[in-house]
Amino acid sequence: MVCLMLLALGSRAQVKDKLAYPDLRSTMWYRNVLIYNLEISVFKDSDGDGRGDIKGLVSKLDYLKSIGVDVIWLAPYFPSPGEDDGYDVADFYGIEPALGDHGLFNELVEQVKYRGMRLIIDLVINHTSDRHPSFRASSSSTDSPYRNWYIWREERPKDWNKGMVFPGVQEGVWSLDSTTKQYYYHRFYEFQPDLNFSHQEVTLEIQRIISFWLRQNIDGFRIDAVPFVIELPDSPPDKPELDFDFLYKLRQLTVRKNPEAVILGEANVPPEENTDYFGEKSQGLLMMFNFYVNQHLFFALATGDTRTLTKALQDTRDIPETAQWAHFLRNHDEIDLGRLTEQQCRQVYDRFGPDTSMQLYDRGIRRRLAPMLGDPDLIRLAYSVLFSLPGTPVIRYGEEIGMGDDLTLKERLSVRTPMQWDTSYQAGFSTGDSLWRPVISDGNYDYRQVNVEQQLKDTLSLLHHIGRLTSLRKTLPQIGEHNYEILEGLENGILGIRYRSLVVFHNFCDCPKQVRLKEPMTVSLVLGKEKGNEERVRVQTIDLQPYDYRWYRVE
Repeated sequence: MVCLMLLALGSRAQVKDKLAYPDLRSTMWYRNVLIYNLEISVFKDSDGDGRGDIKGLVSKLDYLKSIGVDVIWLAPYFPSPGEDDGYDVADFYGIEPALGDHGLFNELVEQVKYRGMRLIIDLVINHTSDRHPSFRASSSSTDSPYRNWYIWREERPKDWNKGMVFPGVQEGVWSLDSTTKQYYYHRFYEFQPDLNFSHQEVTLEIQRIISFWLRQNIDGFRIDAVPFVIELPDSPPDKPELDFDFLYKLRQLTVRKNPEAVILGEANVPPEENTDYFGEKSQGLLMMFNFYVNQHLFFALATGDTRTLTKALQDTRDIPETAQWAHFLRNHDEIDLGRLTEQQCRQVYDRFGPDTSMQLYDRGIRRRLAPMLGDPDLIRLAYSVLFSLPGTPVIRYGEEIGMGDDLTLKERLSVRTPMQWDTSYQAGFSTGDSLWRPVISDGNYDYRQVNVEQQLKDTLSLLHHIGRLTSLRKTLPQIGEHNYEILEGLENGILGIRYRSLVVFHNFCDCPKQVRLKEPMTVSLVLGKEKGNEERVRVQTIDLQPYDYRWYRVE
């Protein structure tokens, strides 16, 4: 009997030794993907009413798959008055009727999954439209059961004009309600009142919204304006107190519903605050846009000075194991330069946005990348940098063909014009005569000059360049991991990054540069501005032409 017991204990011990913790890496699919952001309204119109729709998007999924897109990130498609391009949400559960319905949305999800792609959506929960039923009820009476869903004050606070998201356009962050004669809080426009997350009913409603969309089989959320979502209502708007536990609970709710769902946060914060957003134990955001590196990247592109970019990459290096940076060049908003010094901002403005019509909110530039950079070699360098940065690349619809901007449109709408598919009527976007937003039809970025159809035929086009970068990036998963080295001791103007068996150099200067390595390396070229020797060579110095880039495999 004793022998049998010992055998049993030994057997149990062996079983215990074989138990393994879950491999977190198996669910970290977001580390090595290409995320593609688009607005349904301006992507493809299927019925000729002048506005893009879900059917139109479905018809272009094969195109997105062909250029290497792994994840589609949808801008808001909810019912909305449209005063802020859909970010003024009037119904978090619905779909704007002009775009489609839930049946068509389910078809979109199925078609995306069928092609091996994923879908994430915007979660815009800091505020609602002032036409949302909950705000209408809240503002109907001071005794309304929805009164505490929003933030109200009897008197206008002394700091009523501080902490505005849109300086130069907004007058303040507190506005008078004509019915109750009290003031409501709004970080953004006057027609976007902030929700009060200190009220339990609001928190429960957000949980229901998250659960509802996860049941539609989406793969996660891009959370809009994260710092404003978690600020405490009574704290000063210019220096708010933040409740990170609320963010962590949103993460817990999301992964409980779908363990592989991703949460991508929009939080333009300095490096010392990164840990709070990701969570010391990776309990916060899974992904976050790296605005800090983005701003210093534009300074490097404008000046050829890479010193602050190198430092920004070093300063944002330490993040939790499961966390990931999302890197981008342009997004749907202005280029925010608020983390640069006044002198650095002026240098970027002088190069990329010299006219006041190109500037916005006293902090940024409202232009698309291609017309801003101008030089095709500099544009190609910028995308090479994007795909080689330590993190996940994100591109905006139309970037892959170098679309232009329309500065006659209001504020950020300048970079939200319809997709340019071909040279046919209305750029192949719509057969309608009256469009939701006009296509670019004059100048160097006229749709007859810049469109998908022409660039697909031209192997030297920007579209093919980005396609090559996408294909290469998928063969180099080490870029999406945290094991890398920012090479020091290089001449100013050169950015060098080493990922185990890969080393990448970029010359941001409009003049030749030379890389001098500390020790010789045996390398083979896998990508460069000009096709070079792909055989193994022993090098210690590398000559780079203006705006040159070299990706080397290291033996």
